[in-house]
This record gives sequence, structure tokens and C-alpha cells, in this order.
Amino acid sequence: MAKTVKKAAKKTAKKKVAKTRARRLFTKDDIKTLRAHSKARTPVAKIAKQMKRTEGSLRQKALKLGIGLGHQR
Repeated sequence: MAKTVKKAAKKTAKKKVAKTRARRLFTKDDIKTLRAHSKARTPVAKIAKQMKRTEGSLRQKALKLGIGLGHQR
């Protein structure tokens, strides 16, 4: 019985934990880049890859800055 309890404990201890992304503040250069891409009408997915940020974070920042990205133009 002790062996089965140990095995069960090992299985529960090995569960994968989802990775969380570290929060990064937007720098002045990031904001300039975002504004430039907005004017150039670059797709959000492409901007996200280049800046290494999520599409959602870019859309939220653009909304706060009052610039259009994606369908909001």
C-alpha cells in the first residue's frame, strides 16, 4: 500500500505548470515602433512577432494611445 501512495504522489508532483510570461513595460522606442507600424498598416501578427509581444498586448497599448491597429482603422 505504501508503494501505491508513493507512486500517486510522484504522478501528481510531475504535473506541468503553464509558463507565465514576464511583464515588460513598453519603452519609448516600442511606442515609436508601434506608431510607425500603425501608419504603415502592418498586420498585427507581424508586429507581434517582430516586437516579441502578444497581439492582445499590442492592441491594448494601441487602444490606450488612441492609434488604430487591425480592424479599428
